[in-house]
Amino acid sequence: MVFSTPIFLFGFLPVFLAAYYLVPKRARNWLILLASTLFYAWWRADALIVLYGIAGASYLAGRVAASTSGDRVRIWAVRIGVGVNLAVLGWFKYTTFILGNLNTALGGDALTVPEIILPIGLSFLAFQSISYVIDVARGDAPPARKLVDFLAFSSLFPQLIAGPVLRYKDLAHQFEARTHSLAIFARGMRRFIEGVAMKLLIADSVAPLADRIFALPDPTAAEAWLGAVAYSIQLLFDFAGYSAMAIGLGLMIGFRFPENFDAPYTSRSITEFWRRWHISLSRWLRDYLYVPLGGNRGGALKTYRNLLLTMVLGGIWHGANWTFVVWGIWHGGLMALERALGAKTRETVWPGLLAWPLTMGFVILGWVVFRAESLGAALSMYGGMFGMNGLAMRPELITLTAPTEALCLLLGGALSVLPRGTLRAPALAQRLQPALLSFLCCVVVQARTESPFLYFQF
Repeated sequence: MVFSTPIFLFGFLPVFLAAYYLVPKRARNWLILLASTLFYAWWRADALIVLYGIAGASYLAGRVAASTSGDRVRIWAVRIGVGVNLAVLGWFKYTTFILGNLNTALGGDALTVPEIILPIGLSFLAFQSISYVIDVARGDAPPARKLVDFLAFSSLFPQLIAGPVLRYKDLAHQFEARTHSLAIFARGMRRFIEGVAMKLLIADSVAPLADRIFALPDPTAAEAWLGAVAYSIQLLFDFAGYSAMAIGLGLMIGFRFPENFDAPYTSRSITEFWRRWHISLSRWLRDYLYVPLGGNRGGALKTYRNLLLTMVLGGIWHGANWTFVVWGIWHGGLMALERALGAKTRETVWPGLLAWPLTMGFVILGWVVFRAESLGAALSMYGGMFGMNGLAMRPELITLTAPTEALCLLLGGALSVLPRGTLRAPALAQRLQPALLSFLCCVVVQARTESPFLYFQF
């Protein structure tokens, strides 16, 4: 079930909210668990075995790690808890990739490659469960007091499918007591509507343009750069839109989720970009990969190595494809270069007027290999971007480009480079905006077929 579909907007959500505020407070976590189970089962009921298998194993590992005074038992509880998560993630997400590459290396079909369906949201679930086990073992978080609370956390439908990446220690007290008020609910509703508008009115409107250009075998420079920029806008508004919806839904039922985006396309370095883009993932990678690898404690070369390894592993987390490995190397290499140039002590290492365009150039070039289906397709786009297939846009592509695509691309581009909070509307406009956006989204959602969020596949 997708947030931006009629079945969710006009069916599941209003029924859930009505039930949530009608049942006694002590039953609300149970209701969240039930609703989340139904929400996930809407995709595939058998995937619930994976969802609650991971959650149950992580819960038990956390209980053992917290209840024992022996370091040896605690270490093994962490190893088993983290190992189960990684094993499940590895089987579903990387088995086909590994076996396929082995077959290629062996020059035939010596190995049988099974068809494995990746459960949606598995990457986020695994990371959240791993952080829970480690935090409990470190003493940074209390173990879940009730199994129902941890299961509700693991399956929490507002953010289950595409984040933000939550940590139980940040929500533990919220499962025991949450604040509800009309003002908080209204703020959540407004945030949810803004997220739906970002997805439907900008991301989905720009998507056909990006898809059309990335499908070209020989894009010209103008076409390739247009397609890369279109995908950059599509991805931002799709993913940030989902995060806004998740945060809004959380507020409607009393949860405070962390912000996940902070105007990332205003960054003046790649280091700053990763403080603003997918913030919850950046912090997870820092706390559970970069710091355990040694962080910046072992000298310059080890720091560069740790940055590169962290970003490569972050790239692999996004998907089983060499394109994501290259994307991770690209960002990790740039962050290491910026660190070598003094990024630790300076806001930006690039010349003042060039800092923003250089950073955006790096980001857009990275999004090309991130979006491409293969390294060959990425190289084709890069060749087009550097003029190997000509410069101007072909007339037939101009004809196929709808005015709404161009308009939404320009609007998305303008909004993406404005710092958060820059737009301050008068009081009347603030009251009218949610109603107008709601009306536009209702019209669009009825006219379009289902469009899953991009991060569902990662």
